[in-house]
Amino acid sequence: MAKNEQKAKTEKAAPAAKAAKTGALAKASAVKSAASPAKGGVGVYDESKIKTLSSLEHIRLRTGMYIGRLGDGSNPDDGMYVLLKEVVDNGIDEFIMGNGKLIDIQVKDGTVKVRDFGRGIPLGKLVECVSVINTGAKYNDDVFQFSVGLNGVGTKAVNALSSHFRVVAIRDGEFAEAVFERGTLKGQRKGKLKDKQKDGTFVEFTPDVNIFGEYQFNLEFIERRIQNYAYLNTGLTLSLNGKSYISKRGLFDLLTEETGEESLYPLGYYKGEHIEFAFSHTNNYGEEYFSFVNGQFTSDGGTHLSAFKEGFLKGIQAYFKKDYRSEDVREGTIAAVAVKLKNPVFESQTKNKLGNSDIRAWVVTEVRAAVEDWLHKNQEAGKKLELKIIANESLRTELNEVKKEAREAAKKIALKIPKLKDCKLHLEDGDKADGTMIFLTEGDSASGSMVSSRDVMTQAIFSLRGKIENMYGKKRADIYKNQELYNMMMALGIENDTEGLRYAKIVIATDADFDGFHIRNLLLTFFLSYFEELVTSGRIFILETPLFRVRNKKDTRYCYTEKERDDLVSEMGTASEVTRFKGLGEISPKEFGQFIGEDIRLVPVGVSTLKAVPQVLTFYMGKNTPERRDYIMKNLIGDVV
Repeated sequence: MAKNEQKAKTEKAAPAAKAAKTGALAKASAVKSAASPAKGGVGVYDESKIKTLSSLEHIRLRTGMYIGRLGDGSNPDDGMYVLLKEVVDNGIDEFIMGNGKLIDIQVKDGTVKVRDFGRGIPLGKLVECVSVINTGAKYNDDVFQFSVGLNGVGTKAVNALSSHFRVVAIRDGEFAEAVFERGTLKGQRKGKLKDKQKDGTFVEFTPDVNIFGEYQFNLEFIERRIQNYAYLNTGLTLSLNGKSYISKRGLFDLLTEETGEESLYPLGYYKGEHIEFAFSHTNNYGEEYFSFVNGQFTSDGGTHLSAFKEGFLKGIQAYFKKDYRSEDVREGTIAAVAVKLKNPVFESQTKNKLGNSDIRAWVVTEVRAAVEDWLHKNQEAGKKLELKIIANESLRTELNEVKKEAREAAKKIALKIPKLKDCKLHLEDGDKADGTMIFLTEGDSASGSMVSSRDVMTQAIFSLRGKIENMYGKKRADIYKNQELYNMMMALGIENDTEGLRYAKIVIATDADFDGFHIRNLLLTFFLSYFEELVTSGRIFILETPLFRVRNKKDTRYCYTEKERDDLVSEMGTASEVTRFKGLGEISPKEFGQFIGEDIRLVPVGVSTLKAVPQVLTFYMGKNTPERRDYIMKNLIGDVV
């Protein structure tokens, strides 16, 4: 939704929103006041102070418990995408149970419309199914066996967090409709359809700007999710704003799309009753996995992925009758794995990591047997795989020697890692370290302001000397021979592999000028070339800091774009003072604290498809200087014209 349109809708809805908030949160306020001291002494704590929130009031008050982060739509994990997912998931569940082969989705002007062609919500329970938690058929194995949704919570959360929510159920020529505003029922009706329509459910919702602020749906994020749904549900057609997505070969199609021409041998593929996977190897460094549970993308993997890796290794060892090491087999692996479970246990509400320990044995056994069988049937592919494993062994031996020399050199420099200002918490400390981050800064000047204003518990700083070496096309051993890069890898905890990563987020913090952008590109080239999984797992971010400070005698404000600056000068008056920050070092520590505190702006670095990475790096960071120069000149001339 455009910002101005969103603002207009916000202002128009303000009186109603205020009233809704007052009603929805009145009980919560009473609970809060019960804990506050009364005038003249401690507040009375008795039965009258105990309040019970309705389920939808609780969702609005404790939104993070149900959908994770809020956000403005700039991150694929932002809350409005979770709302869309929960509605689409219900259609997926219907398809899994053999009902309906089409889901139509429309996203326009901040409003989502989803029509599935399943059985339709039972008409007599429509209102309860979308407004009363713990009400639904997801608890009944006879109706839903491999549910994707939140087991009776998902649609209720969408209802509670939407300024407008409309649901229509269609069954056997009859319909039931209910309309809500912020979880409050505004109207309902039932009757017979005038025109014949297929059974199913229609949901329309607009996320509440009072909860999400000025949001905007990013269609690229939605397209990616819809495409994954198609890969995971062969035979299902999903239509997004008129464009259809369908897959005939499931995860085989997904991996084909991701690898392009990069795979070293034809893709391996297996589909069983409860597990499906595809695999191959490329010449890229590291490993890349796409893992799913009941259609949910598990970005942090979990027990199903670790069991797959174990079974994959054992299958290869059994076929070749050799005790190959895990790292030699897995280096360069790209794979996709999906499992279906009746009772999945996730480690968070947003389902990023599976926790079921009881599935390990059967996953390992089935994957091992399937991989071994596939290799027997594809012996030419097996020969290429063996050559890759042998090459990995040789590379590991070479790297171990280089790493040993690098470690010895590092010990001579200092007992601690040079240029690192560490924080106290790290990923190994568990959940309390989820907010840890390390800033990769450009020189001591930039890091100086950060050191004084950072949170010493969760924010670390590593200062680069300036432009690092362009590592595109270099051997992996070369990064260990580069002292500065090795020190950076030690700071990050990835000098051996990415499993030793010490921080939840790696934040590139460079100046907003040409040199700063160049350093940013050099760092991204480094990560994409040698530690691609850090990018694909959402660990790399760009720090946004203000370009301008505008102030007058009464107020000081900051702007991130020239347009923001011009608008603010008009608002504050032409007599206001405008300062252009040329670099991070020009921002005082007192000012910098707010830009890396609660209001920190981080832009996630991601890739739409892995097969595009080599071409992009070759063009921008390779040795094709004439082509790149021609491109730059052509586009510069176009801009001038």
